[in-house]
Amino acid sequence: MKRFFLLAALGFTSLVFIRGNCNKTDVTTCTPVEPAAEEATIVAYNAASMFTAVKHSSGLYYQILDPGTGATATATSNVRAQYTGKLFDGKQFDANNDPGGATFNLSGVIQGWTIGIPLIKSGGKIRLMIPSKYAYGCTGSGSRIPANAPLFFEITLLAVF
Repeated sequence: MKRFFLLAALGFTSLVFIRGNCNKTDVTTCTPVEPAAEEATIVAYNAASMFTAVKHSSGLYYQILDPGTGATATATSNVRAQYTGKLFDGKQFDANNDPGGATFNLSGVIQGWTIGIPLIKSGGKIRLMIPSKYAYGCTGSGSRIPANAPLFFEITLLAVF
């Protein structure tokens, strides 16, 4: 009889525990925002900034300030660039304006750069308005870039190698 009550108590406790967890949201799940859902925000940002950006087939917007005359990058090129990165509220989260720039492989950076940089040649300059899906997505990046944040970059492509 004692054994029956012990098993019954364990069974009841297990049911309460399992049932109690069924309605909890899994905070590790992450749903990226599609570029179309951020398009109005990007268009408004362009208008407020007086940019004449063009929409890429990916949903990224760009404005070529100088097309450049040197080599064209591919999605796997190593590049050297100067850049400034900002949130749409104007907060700068990153920059490298050193004369020598910073070196990156385009396969190792955010997808927005992999898409946008090949639109210009070495020596060129471009503005990119990147939907969050092609930036840091629903995870963001540290405390400086929140989840699902579209990003603005102004990039000078110094070299392609």
